[in-house]
Amino acid sequence: MSDQGGPARDTARPPAPSARPSPVVVRRRTGLLVTFVLGGLTATPPLAMDMYLPALPEVTRALHAPAATVQLTLTACLAGMALGQLLVGPMSDRWGRRRPLLAGLAVYVVATALCAFAPTVEALVACRLAQGLAGAAGIVIARAVVRDLHDGVAMARFFSTLMLISGVAPIVAPLIGGQILRVTDWRGVFVVLTVVGVLLGALVWFRLPETLPPQDRHAGGVGETLHAMRGLLADRAFTGYALTGGFAFAALFAYIAASPFVIQEIYGASPQTFSLLFGLNSIGLVAVGQLNGKVLVGRVSLDRVLGIGLVVIVLAAGALLLMSLGVFGETGLAPVAAALFVLMSAMGVTLPNTQAQALQRTKRSAGSASALLGTTSFLIGAIASPLVGVAGEDTAVPMAVVQLAAGLVALACFMGMCRPWRTPGPGVRDGASPASGAAASTGEDS
Repeated sequence: MSDQGGPARDTARPPAPSARPSPVVVRRRTGLLVTFVLGGLTATPPLAMDMYLPALPEVTRALHAPAATVQLTLTACLAGMALGQLLVGPMSDRWGRRRPLLAGLAVYVVATALCAFAPTVEALVACRLAQGLAGAAGIVIARAVVRDLHDGVAMARFFSTLMLISGVAPIVAPLIGGQILRVTDWRGVFVVLTVVGVLLGALVWFRLPETLPPQDRHAGGVGETLHAMRGLLADRAFTGYALTGGFAFAALFAYIAASPFVIQEIYGASPQTFSLLFGLNSIGLVAVGQLNGKVLVGRVSLDRVLGIGLVVIVLAAGALLLMSLGVFGETGLAPVAAALFVLMSAMGVTLPNTQAQALQRTKRSAGSASALLGTTSFLIGAIASPLVGVAGEDTAVPMAVVQLAAGLVALACFMGMCRPWRTPGPGVRDGASPASGAAASTGEDS
């Protein structure tokens, strides 16, 4: 099957009665349910990370461990999610999406259950690493499934829809974790996460069909996987979009790491006020993501919208830096909160459009491409987030500097490597011409 025609070509030749329905048929029949399943897969990482945050002090006391050691449970989970994508993505290109996804969810459930019974902090760190490695399957394969089902405009719209679902997770996860701790201890958080993993695995088993036809799979082993990844990285535009999204993600990570100290310690806000502002910023990100998917995509070039989003991030981060340096005199919480809201809202057009444009460069290597995108974002974000604390907890300058630097580098990668003013070149490995941002999708909108 040629990749150039996209999934819509599958409908030209009806499948045999005993054959599994084509991706387009599956999407038309179960589009809404598939959307929720994929949204649940992308929401699993923030649930695993953020639901556990309120329990950190209790874990420190219960396991008689230093706070710095307990923090390693977060680092281990994040590192596992970053590295796991490099393993699972190529596996899904070779064996299809369902088998690696179901295997990953099974290991995730076991690892999460073991977290609930961890006797020492060292055991908890090891289990969290396994949890992150297995949970990466949901992240990377969800993106690959979207690429299997959609092209161009429809793909960007679907990513915006997924952002609506996964964007709610960081808002509700700490609240759910706090409520769980009212009735049980920290181990109960992992029990709830285990139940969520079981339910999600059941939905995948019964309701998510295979979306990668056998003829589109890679038959080779490690050598072909490495060759596919080299081909992806050799494509300047793909690498440019991956780096653009990665550095934009770094600005997001800097916000997550530093905002509790900036808003509460520097500006004296209460934990309740911080939670309210955190929720409002998440709502802004989700709302702009929906504006991107429902209004802008199909009417405005994806690259143009992406460029505007990056410029807004740079301007908001620049304003934060000037306020942190006292250029405007003593500023209160309101201007800082407004700048953070604008910066976070701009992520709603930046993150889904970089993913859509990067994955549009390839079809047969969608799993490997998704793995590279996810690993790039997690690794750059993990490197950037500790930098926000280099000057202590009494100044917001490091956060603003990291966000401004990340935004500028993302904009430079976009302009210098993606070259949005030029006509798109041939796709990676597939020989298909990627659709431009304004091109009509060959797939059906969800």
